[in-house]
Amino acid sequence: MLESRDDQLRATHEPTSLLQLARHYLRDLVYGANDGVITTFAVVAGVAGGSLSTRAVLIVGIANLVADGLSMGVGNYLGIRSQESARKAQHLTEEEPFPVRHGVATFLAFAGAGAIPLLPYVITGPSGPFVLSMLLAFVTLFAVGAARAAVTDDRWWTAGVEMLGLGVVVMTVAYGSGMVTAALLAE
Repeated sequence: MLESRDDQLRATHEPTSLLQLARHYLRDLVYGANDGVITTFAVVAGVAGGSLSTRAVLIVGIANLVADGLSMGVGNYLGIRSQESARKAQHLTEEEPFPVRHGVATFLAFAGAGAIPLLPYVITGPSGPFVLSMLLAFVTLFAVGAARAAVTDDRWWTAGVEMLGLGVVVMTVAYGSGMVTAALLAE
C-alpha cells in the first residue's frame, strides 16, 4: 500500500513525543513568549511612564495582545512559507510542511505570556499594579528562558538570566520613552 505525500511528510516532520514537540516548536514558543512579555510590558511601562490611567493600560495592552500576537503568528507563517517556496525554487526538499502550526504556536505563546504583565491591572485595580506587573514580567522572562534548558544543552540559570537581562534592557527603554514622550507632550 502506497502512502500519500502528506502521510510521508507527517511521518518525517511531525514530532511524536512531548520532548520532540517542544524542540520542534521551541523557536516559535520562545520567540512568541519573549515578545509577548516584553511588548506588553513595554505598553504597561510606556503608559505608566506617561502617567496614564489603569484603563488605558488595559485597553492598549489587550489591543497589543491581539494585534501584535496575530501579526507575529502571521509573520512567522508567511516567513516559513516564503522559505519553503525559495527551497522549492532551488529544487531542495521541503523542511516544514505545516507552517500554520508554527504561526499558531507563536501566537499562543505571545498571548499567553503577554497576558501576565496585565494581570495586576485586572486584579489589583489602581493601587500599585506597575511594580507587580514588572516583577511578574521579570519572573516570566526568567522562567521561559530557564525552561529552554529542558530541551537544549543550555544551563537553566544562564538561559533564564540571558532572557531576563535582554528583557530588562528593552523594558527600561520603553519606560524611559514613555516618560520622555509625556514630558515632550506636556502642555
